[in-house]
Amino acid sequence: MTFTPDLLQRCWFLAGPTACGKTALSLALAERLNAEIVVLDSMTVYRGMNIGTAKATPAEQARVPHHMLDIVDPHEDFSLAEYLTAAEACCREIIGRGHTPLFVGGTGLYLRGVLRGVFEGPAADWPLRHELEARAVTDGAESLHRELAQFDAITAARLHPNDIRRVIRAIEVYRLTGRPLSDQHDNRPRPLAERTPHVYWLSPNRDWLHARINLRVEQMFAAGLISEVRSLILSPRPLSQTARQALGYKEVLDWLKTLPNSVLAAPNAASQETRSPPRELVELIQTRTRQFAKRQHTWFRNLEECVPIETGTDDNVAALVDRIVDQGLRSENL
Repeated sequence: MTFTPDLLQRCWFLAGPTACGKTALSLALAERLNAEIVVLDSMTVYRGMNIGTAKATPAEQARVPHHMLDIVDPHEDFSLAEYLTAAEACCREIIGRGHTPLFVGGTGLYLRGVLRGVFEGPAADWPLRHELEARAVTDGAESLHRELAQFDAITAARLHPNDIRRVIRAIEVYRLTGRPLSDQHDNRPRPLAERTPHVYWLSPNRDWLHARINLRVEQMFAAGLISEVRSLILSPRPLSQTARQALGYKEVLDWLKTLPNSVLAAPNAASQETRSPPRELVELIQTRTRQFAKRQHTWFRNLEECVPIETGTDDNVAALVDRIVDQGLRSENL
């Protein structure tokens, strides 16, 4: 499944790690390019998951049209292949209106899928995944990685043993198809003539980014993250396996499980427990978000299509827009 070269070359991309300032920059860049934003995020597709995903606010969505937000319910799973199908349709509609599709987000897997295409593997086998997840707990992540290496040394060499989700997916593909993932998934970039020259990622100063991440997590709790998660788990249908793994949500879900059922069911979450989360929970999410940002940095750095835009504390939105647009003009003239 791939975007056609003619469609891809009409798109712009702005990626970057969480909390690096993509939202404000994307709005200004979209206005400069006469663009509509196609959100490149695996969790903002879910309705009702707003605070923990830092979803664009109604005011921001009114300023520039946004697509690929709030398109599935939290009890549904949503795959990369489904994202690509829906995003391609969005892009064609945007171009049909005479506007430019501007992809914005931090999900590296989605970015690579749009840029390079994706192998449409078998559907998830959740009992098998649960079995492998349990093995990772009892026997360690290394045991799964060793199993993968026995039949797919190429994929095993590419994946860190602690990247449990992708190691499990590679084992799953082999067990369901009898063929290693490396034989089926071609991750090579397109030929130069078929690529868009407009793929940029924000590479911020680490200390600056870590401070912003810590502050954002504090702000999410202040804005009602716990109440949001509580409303999701009290809904008639349970959260999907995908949605419950979202950063921040998973940690709050695990913490809520330690509370008495009477607390969870209390009207308006009035208890002190849900109003004031333990400091350890806040710090855990801050730590895991910083680690996630590091992995995002690795994703974008390793995609050769991506042009880094160094950012720091002294940059302002207008200056960054000028830098990106100037870079784009130079790329078009090469």
